[in-house]
Amino acid sequence: MHPSEVLFQNQRAPLLLPACDHYAGSEKLMRKSMALQQELGPVFDITFDCEDGAAAGNELAHAQLVGQLLNEDANQFGRIGVRVHDVHSPHFEPDVETILAAAAQRVAYIVVPKVDSLEEAERAVNVIQTQATRFGREHLPVHLLVETHGALHDAWAIAALPQVECLSFGIMDFVSAHYGAIPASAMRTPGQFAHPLVVRAKLEIAAACHAHGKVASHNVTTEIKDSAIVANDAQRAAAEFGYTRMWSIHPDQIKPILKAFTPRLSEVNEAVSILSEAMNGDWAPIAQHGRLHDRASYRYYWTVLQRAKLAGLPLPDAAAALVNSPTESA
Repeated sequence: MHPSEVLFQNQRAPLLLPACDHYAGSEKLMRKSMALQQELGPVFDITFDCEDGAAAGNELAHAQLVGQLLNEDANQFGRIGVRVHDVHSPHFEPDVETILAAAAQRVAYIVVPKVDSLEEAERAVNVIQTQATRFGREHLPVHLLVETHGALHDAWAIAALPQVECLSFGIMDFVSAHYGAIPASAMRTPGQFAHPLVVRAKLEIAAACHAHGKVASHNVTTEIKDSAIVANDAQRAAAEFGYTRMWSIHPDQIKPILKAFTPRLSEVNEAVSILSEAMNGDWAPIAQHGRLHDRASYRYYWTVLQRAKLAGLPLPDAAAALVNSPTESA
């Protein structure tokens, strides 16, 4: 049996997405991002931004442009999503309809900002899937931004929605929603990793996502000139807060984020060694270097290999049967 069938019996394997989600709003930046994705490969996602990317009064034309770009050959890997306006905006439903009418089969996901409750999340999902079905898309993943008190309160229930594959933390709106009770310094390092209310929010989102096998996406780093700050933020988000994905708002942030979230080669080699021996032993417990391993640790190391594959790491030949889908392995 394939590892995913053995290790996740009676439960769904955790969803995994590329570790970096790069936002671009203007036509120039969207095209530049697509060119970079073609160069580096599908190791990062792109999110075209209709919320902040469209000038006032130009919302429809911007959504039409996004649909056009999604259909271009430069969308080579099918890993480009779109952030639409929030559910309270008169542009929310027109955004969704316009984009899906043009590119329902080419868009990777729809991001919805500022939902304030489970009910609003359900409404957003229903609107998106109704339009997706109308234009021939059976299942369209939805990503939701958690940046309000209500969304944080309902994060576990929102993460449980089948259509939702990712929750992102919107730190700037979240801090602003406290009207000065949280200082502005908590929007950036080191405050964002120390202020109790911000830490609580980050942990709640991460815990909700992992409980339901979804992806937790860390907030943006506003520093765009110092790559060391970006790398530090990404490293802390991954190692201390359990996030497996992070926003980028500048092309120079992409590589530091990817590096921070990509398993080290030593961990990849260890995973291949342990899983190969386990598979040869029909997934019974094994001892390696004086340490016991069973299906609990096998699940961990299988995820390590999946993350390495998503990041484009060259994997040993022995890893092919472990990371490929059952169809690919056959």
